[in-house]
Amino acid sequence: MCGIAGIYGLERIDQPETKAKSMIDALSHRGPDAEGIYLGKNVVLGHRRLGIIDLQGGSNQPFRSPDGRYTLVYNGELYNYRELKAQLSDYPYKTNSDTEVLLAAFMEWGVKALQLFNGMFAFALWDEHEEKLWLVRDRLGIKPLYYVRVGHSIVFSSEVRSLLASGLVRPKLDDSALIDYLRYQCVHAPNTILEGVKMLESGTYLEISDSETKKVDYWKPWQKLHFDREPEVIRRNIREKLTIAVERRLVADVPFGAFLSGGIDSSLIVAIMSEQLGQKVDTFNVSFDESEFSESKYARTIAEKLNTSHHEIRLKPADFLEALPEALSAIDHPSGDGPNTWIVSRETKNQGITMALSGLGGDELFAGYDVFKRIPYIADRSWILSFPKGIRGLLGSAIAVAKPGIASLKTREILTSDYFDLENLYPIFRKALLDPQIAQLTGRSKLTQNAVKAMVLELERYDEFAQLPVLGRIGVAEINSYMQNVLLRDTDQMSMAHALEVRVPFLDHELVQYAMHIADDVKFPHSPKKLLVESFNDLLPNEVVNRPKMGFVLPWEQWMKKELRPFSEAKLESLAASSYFDAPALNKLWQQFLKGDPNVTWSRIWPLVVLSDWMERHGVD
Repeated sequence: MCGIAGIYGLERIDQPETKAKSMIDALSHRGPDAEGIYLGKNVVLGHRRLGIIDLQGGSNQPFRSPDGRYTLVYNGELYNYRELKAQLSDYPYKTNSDTEVLLAAFMEWGVKALQLFNGMFAFALWDEHEEKLWLVRDRLGIKPLYYVRVGHSIVFSSEVRSLLASGLVRPKLDDSALIDYLRYQCVHAPNTILEGVKMLESGTYLEISDSETKKVDYWKPWQKLHFDREPEVIRRNIREKLTIAVERRLVADVPFGAFLSGGIDSSLIVAIMSEQLGQKVDTFNVSFDESEFSESKYARTIAEKLNTSHHEIRLKPADFLEALPEALSAIDHPSGDGPNTWIVSRETKNQGITMALSGLGGDELFAGYDVFKRIPYIADRSWILSFPKGIRGLLGSAIAVAKPGIASLKTREILTSDYFDLENLYPIFRKALLDPQIAQLTGRSKLTQNAVKAMVLELERYDEFAQLPVLGRIGVAEINSYMQNVLLRDTDQMSMAHALEVRVPFLDHELVQYAMHIADDVKFPHSPKKLLVESFNDLLPNEVVNRPKMGFVLPWEQWMKKELRPFSEAKLESLAASSYFDAPALNKLWQQFLKGDPNVTWSRIWPLVVLSDWMERHGVD
């Protein structure tokens, strides 16, 4: 895993190598093992390396083709590189790296090679003869790639902070992206929190030359060759595909292990790893207490059953609070979450691990969230829409008064929707702050278009998406919104802050494609991730299957009202002093939280604290 950066269009760029050096210096945490810069006719490419496969110096980057025509900077892992290498036996290999195989494949097949790649990656490939640059991102958006047009040039990097380090990008908050962030605790690609800075969408590449810049989609989650309908066949194929996905991700020349929360997804990944390796797997669980809310007891039970080499890392809350400033400094793009992943990654890296497998993605593929039940439930009650909207609104208001809280406020919004379909329901479920709250906070009478609703509308333009089962359509929406723009972004920036590579077998694109097409009656989660559990019922003990879904629990609300209160108040005061927020409304929101108003939970306030801290650190206008 690595960091890449570069500039295309050097005619009006002074000292491009110096700027590239500044950019990769800002990525040093991503790649502590080596660095390099290539200066071509009209491009400069930079790279920081974290060695995972073939640790020899010959695999350092930028990596050039034997004839000097192509130069590659690459961040990621190509899991099927050995199979591809066998098909490209005429290439004069000098290394055992997947980097060289990726380059050889592109030289042989051009962009068609992307259809053959199985992995996570973001890379830039320069053709010196045609003076053309390709910027490419993997199918699921596991690895990030940001870019910005500056005059006649395009500046790109693995991280936003690297773009700013070039000195070519002015850090100005994007007004519409700010509304998106307040709604969803993130900004949805292709936009970012900064004006003009874009994130290349998943499954997409840019082809850049002097004559044009062309964006091309090369993959969508609904691509599939056939449909299986028999439950027994489906369960067998799920087992085979996930097992292969794990096996592919066990190739590494460094010590590796797995995160183990004790939930279904991480336990299953560890069980498959144990089967594949035939030896003890290093597993890691970080906990802060031994209360009834701690996951450590479940992780311990699974570790004992699977006979892993288990590392249970117990920390005191004071340890986390002490590390919080450093965790916040690692945030490359503001997000409502992240410090949890930062602390887990730090402790795993401290145990000598350089690569870890994660269960991320299981919920999106196998209907693990409540939204997979709620949307079909509401859609089946569309008769409610026959009542006048005014009456439905009164009913919603009565519910909000009788049972105060975010859930009731969302119910009121649902009841006043025009339709009970995906484009109207899904954007409501994922909201953090509701539009009336955002309007007050920003002093705006009219808010910008809802990015999640726009995303669903865009998906529905595709006939193949519309033909997916209901749970498949919800799954694609989850992948394109919360998973890619929160979970994967946080996982990347917080793990790479410690030069730890995280691999996600559930996001093998072949498994994703397959899972999206499974019929609702087979996939519906009558019990937690029923289909996935049934596919591996011999590997998952009852203690995992029937345990409550928890996640990594930290006492944020308590901290923000006590230990973190001065810090939080200082950040909110800074935000209130900016031109983007209405100071009295922001203070009112904070006071509502302090008084325990159920409509203003900690998760609605913390993203504002993070945003303020991030703006200060990066000198955002």
